[in-house]
Amino acid sequence: MRVRGIGKTGSRSYKVSGKMLCLPSRLCPEGSIGGWDSRPQIITIACALRCYAMQENTELTAYRKDSIRQRRFGKKMHQQSHQQSHQQSHQKRHQDSILSIDNSENGSRLDRVLVRRLGAARRTLILRLIRKGNVRLNKKRCKPESRVASGDQVFLPNSLRQPEQQDSATIPASLLSKAEALPVLYEDKCLLVVNKSAGLVVHGGSGHDSGLIESLKVLHNLPELRLAHRLDRDTSGVLLMAKNLESLRRLTESFRQRDMQKTYFALVAGHPFVHAGRMISKLAKGVERGGERMVVDADQGKESVTDFQAMIEFKQGGFDYAMLALTPHSGRTHQLRVQLQNEGHAILGDGKYAGKDELAAYKSIGGTGLMLHAWRLRLSHPVTGRSLDFTAPWPESWQRLLINSDSYSK
Repeated sequence: MRVRGIGKTGSRSYKVSGKMLCLPSRLCPEGSIGGWDSRPQIITIACALRCYAMQENTELTAYRKDSIRQRRFGKKMHQQSHQQSHQQSHQKRHQDSILSIDNSENGSRLDRVLVRRLGAARRTLILRLIRKGNVRLNKKRCKPESRVASGDQVFLPNSLRQPEQQDSATIPASLLSKAEALPVLYEDKCLLVVNKSAGLVVHGGSGHDSGLIESLKVLHNLPELRLAHRLDRDTSGVLLMAKNLESLRRLTESFRQRDMQKTYFALVAGHPFVHAGRMISKLAKGVERGGERMVVDADQGKESVTDFQAMIEFKQGGFDYAMLALTPHSGRTHQLRVQLQNEGHAILGDGKYAGKDELAAYKSIGGTGLMLHAWRLRLSHPVTGRSLDFTAPWPESWQRLLINSDSYSK
């Protein structure tokens, strides 16, 4: 090995075999470069430099090994973190997809449980997904009428996992204003009862992004508010809602057991020959018209029962009509409207079931809108059991037909 000093006397930098190395001060020779000419000195310096180079190489190797260990450790930690994150995400998705049945829903129908939990606006979607097998009960196919028990597990597909969220930004201001103006007939920690006006849809769906129930959730800050029963858009009167799922389940059971009594007022075309009686017919869903299903009589239809009582008969401009009190004992779609039309006394203003001549005569006396009003609702409180009785006065639009006419009381 050839050693040659670089620089002036006392310099610490040396070039060994083409590489620059820096010696410690104790190895630097005293005096000038010329003092290095003897062989022992060269060998001593060369050995020292070699040992120093080996030490530097050892430290570099240790540094590289340490860097490799750190990179491997960091990669392992990243993989573990990724796996934990993936497991947590998988667990969250699994939790979101499973609905556990508690004691409050024990014995209830599957479709009613899901409607109560997910909202009435999803009723059609829920029924379709159950029938297609997308909704599973304890990992098995099921039917809408299947009964659930406490502890059952219901698998929900993607389209049902996220609860519907509605805020004031997505609800029209006009709808919020109408909902806020509705008279509140009763309210406590379990129930909310309002006098619904005609023309308001009770929930979103069927061409409506939002309805009365969504508006009331925002206005009253009640995210769990649910409809206990429904009224058609053009029907006015008493509308009952539950503020929690337990109250809703008990109210639904009361409706199913017919423990509630509902009374409607209707203005119908003509004077019924029989002033009191019971209408019994079988109703089934038929052809579609105007985006809604018509309900017609059919041999395979479900039995529908309604009691009626003629209250007052009217005559105006040669057009006969009467006020009836109606008490339904079943809850079929459009039940009152179809049964009265089938008896030859269609409800005034019913554009779906009334005849053209009846609609024209109704308009000729200044009538507008459907003359059907949910006047009274009697029930037991779902928690306390106390008897409740709610009544809603008929709309002002009825006054013209009730006052400006010749009337005959029954």
